[in-house]
Amino acid sequence: MQEPRPQFTAFWLFSRRDSWRDQLHGSWDDAVQEFTSLIDTPSEGVSVRASYSLMGLRPDVDMMLWVHADQLDQITDYAVKLDQTAIGRALHRAQGYIGGAGGSQYDREHAPAFIKGLEPKRYLSVYPFIKTTEWYLLEFPERRRLMLEHGELGREYPELLTNTVNSFGLQDQEFIVAIEGDDPMRLMKMVQQLRAAEVRVYTSLDTPIYLGEKKSITDVLADIKG
Repeated sequence: MQEPRPQFTAFWLFSRRDSWRDQLHGSWDDAVQEFTSLIDTPSEGVSVRASYSLMGLRPDVDMMLWVHADQLDQITDYAVKLDQTAIGRALHRAQGYIGGAGGSQYDREHAPAFIKGLEPKRYLSVYPFIKTTEWYLLEFPERRRLMLEHGELGREYPELLTNTVNSFGLQDQEFIVAIEGDDPMRLMKMVQQLRAAEVRVYTSLDTPIYLGEKKSITDVLADIKG
């Protein structure tokens, strides 16, 4: 199997500033067109996997964008362009996860769904992940055994897409976990079942969890217009 091409990826989570309405409602249509055009036609080398509404799902975040590119500076340059739009200036970036993705060291056939080119699903659950120190002191064969067991538990949910991204040395977390599915109940059941995996004892952090519903950027902005 050919190794997947490594990609940098970012999950940007936004909330509306207190001045949101005052800044935008007088020129809403123009502001939407400006922002939407940047999403539909992003910077060179950048792909926007999807945009998500978090209205009713989190009290602290309103929308999320998931982007990826070959180079990290392509992502940061794109972030600047979005920030310089009227809508960008009216948004507060409440959280943002950055990482690099490729193949798995434990299972060569396991690569993030977005790198495989699989279509995104309706819902996205994304969260930071940190292992305990004891995990890294285990011999590699033992770590691989535990991760393969973990993977087998997840095979009961083939319709769910998994994306595990490395963040070592880039941000506070070691990994970003992003799970995609059309049925949030199935997503919940899979994560609950994985709690029983033996490898769970080596988890140090796996919150906060952000759940978003995939919509066109026009519909996301309509949700948060207020």
